[in-house]
Amino acid sequence: MQNPPGEEPETSLSVTPPKKWAAGVLAVVHALEYSLEQTSPRKTGVDLLTMNQMGGIDCPGCAWADPAPGRRQRNEYCENDAKHINDEATTRRITADFFREHSVSDLAGRSDMWLNQQGRLTEPMIKRPGSDHYEPIGWNDALGLLARKLKGLDSPDEAVFYTSGRASNEAAFVFQLFARALGTNNLPDCSNMCGESSGFALSETLGVGKGTVSLDDLHHADLIFLVGQNPGGNHPRQLSALEEAKRNGGRIVAVNPLPEAGLRRFKNPQKPHGVAGRGTQIADRFLHIKPGGDLALFQALNRLLLEAEDARPGTVLDHDFIGAHTSGFEEFARHARTVGWDDVRAATGLTREEIEKVRDEVLASERVVVCWAMGITQHKHGVPTIQEIVDFLMLRGNLGRAGTGVCPVRGHSNVQGDRTMGIWEQMPDSFLDALREEFGFDPPRPHGLDSVNSIKAMLEGRVKVFLALAGKFVRAAPDSEVTEKAMRTCRLTAHISTKLNRSHTVCGDTALILPTLGRTERDIQADGEQFVTVENSMSEVHTSRGRIEPASRMLLSEVAILCRLARLSVDGTKDIPWAKFEGDYNTIRDSISRIVPGFHDFNARVTRPGGFQLPNPVNEGVFRTDTGKARFTCNEPVVPLAPEGHLLLQTLRSHDQWNTVPYTNNDRYRGIHGSRHVVLVNPADLSALGLAQGDRVDLVSVWKDGTERRADNFEVVSYPAAKGSAAAYYPETNVLVPLDSVADMSNQPTSKGIVVRLEPTGDRSRPAPV
Repeated sequence: MQNPPGEEPETSLSVTPPKKWAAGVLAVVHALEYSLEQTSPRKTGVDLLTMNQMGGIDCPGCAWADPAPGRRQRNEYCENDAKHINDEATTRRITADFFREHSVSDLAGRSDMWLNQQGRLTEPMIKRPGSDHYEPIGWNDALGLLARKLKGLDSPDEAVFYTSGRASNEAAFVFQLFARALGTNNLPDCSNMCGESSGFALSETLGVGKGTVSLDDLHHADLIFLVGQNPGGNHPRQLSALEEAKRNGGRIVAVNPLPEAGLRRFKNPQKPHGVAGRGTQIADRFLHIKPGGDLALFQALNRLLLEAEDARPGTVLDHDFIGAHTSGFEEFARHARTVGWDDVRAATGLTREEIEKVRDEVLASERVVVCWAMGITQHKHGVPTIQEIVDFLMLRGNLGRAGTGVCPVRGHSNVQGDRTMGIWEQMPDSFLDALREEFGFDPPRPHGLDSVNSIKAMLEGRVKVFLALAGKFVRAAPDSEVTEKAMRTCRLTAHISTKLNRSHTVCGDTALILPTLGRTERDIQADGEQFVTVENSMSEVHTSRGRIEPASRMLLSEVAILCRLARLSVDGTKDIPWAKFEGDYNTIRDSISRIVPGFHDFNARVTRPGGFQLPNPVNEGVFRTDTGKARFTCNEPVVPLAPEGHLLLQTLRSHDQWNTVPYTNNDRYRGIHGSRHVVLVNPADLSALGLAQGDRVDLVSVWKDGTERRADNFEVVSYPAAKGSAAAYYPETNVLVPLDSVADMSNQPTSKGIVVRLEPTGDRSRPAPV
């Protein structure tokens, strides 16, 4: 059960053996238990029975695709979906009395869980300069103040506009239009910190920065790789697609530093064998790889495939595909043959025999899909790893055919749609030209700031105003202390939010909280009830319509807040119909249909059952690269190593967590209960370090420039992590990653492969921090 909202959660650790399966009846029980603690049985039923259904609510959690119309379950959601949707629909409320009772300083000392559990924000609030309390402010005054600050800047580039994947397509489009009409491309987003390496690598090699597969492709693949991802904990509905693939005869190779429950077995609670039986084995083969060893793994597989072609010419590689659709093969092949097995062994921890068995699986498969998530993207060499995966798929023509392709799994509902709508600091001229044609102003052309560079600009005094459309920027960003210092340099920070989070406690001179409707709630505007749209990981665009009454009569929709603010802030753009956009979202979609490729007849097509599929050039044999073909790449080998007495740390989410917000202190599948301040370490490494389960340690990250970062007071848990590695939860460990530690080429923070030492805590009786 949850702690009452006025109390901090207890942090008393107990450890049980990790689960060997995911979901099952217990997942239903936990989902309903949490939901009913948050809201009424009626609201729980309305939310759950309409979630991910035609005409219902799209889950604001992960971006996994929905089955086609006619193939959806009556209960088309997972445990995480149910918790997240009812966490938003909670009956708990934050009013002005709450902020009179709790100062900003008090709130800053609270845990992420406690802040989230206080409930929904209900009215605009302001923290004025010199004050330590938020107080109420009317909407006109709040938006007027923000508009004056924006108009008073010496340059529009002194403002930053941050977006989270929770925003709808309509809100994201209006947000980027507002920023560019004001005169800046400073449009960082959450993808900068989670999926940027995927977008960069795929754009460079295939000409499109998103995945190429559909659910049907997964269902009919012969072989699926799950690399650096944990579907059971982070996107459980993927397990249903994997179960279908297994039913159709497909095989699955899981590659991960931790043996995750969802990679082992899935008990589908909607099927009899998932309730009373053993469920479905997911991984046919598990590669217990070291963190960051994935690049070496795929380099080794590519060398083995080339050698198999040498032994059996014309039978292994797809020479027709390579000749017609790719460039750079000869150079790649020469480079691939230089991969050394000693380096592969050191980087992966795998034997050559283990990798050769995977090669045999590949040779026996006509159709191959590779899925990955942040276990790949958040490494310094995340981009080359993904490029090597593309090389691997191209060798046997596993692109553009049914049952094949790349599948970067997005962890947030509409993060892919945000990019499609223009939330990117580097949008191409074709998009900016279309904005000019539609709205009669010339958008700025210089590239803007991404998330990391926004923080640097704040520290240098070059950013005065920070406006966030949803999200929890402070907790999602790396180098926590530096990020907080940067935010406090701003003249004004403003957050469009549904619930309280730590970003609201890290304030500029003036701070605004602008409360907004949740996706679960009815959105009534001047022209009637509205719906919004989202794009999932598989480029499908569909509607989302809230069904319950708003948490407060004072809430405005994201679109309404942005349109009203734009009308007050932007001069000289009379062709932008802000008032019409606010009153009728169809008018926003009409403009999108004329600007964004693939969105023609947007309003008509999106209301059809299941919405519509955006075209993917790769699946049409079109590669929008500088060569006009898919590009083979030569990637230098990387062997991530920790000095003696150190480990390679990966940060991760618990099962009972959504992005940076934990719902409880439990991680049921990993057997962790009652605390998040734990570090999971292989028992052999514990012995070598002279540590034992239950010891308290500080995590100290060590960097090549001699700097160190420290996360205090973690309890050691013996766990089957890959030898030489450790794992701990974020955002508690974000402090360990310096702002300058970013992935090559993509500038994405590196929250994986962190070299750490485990330093015994001086006072072991000290309670773990919240």
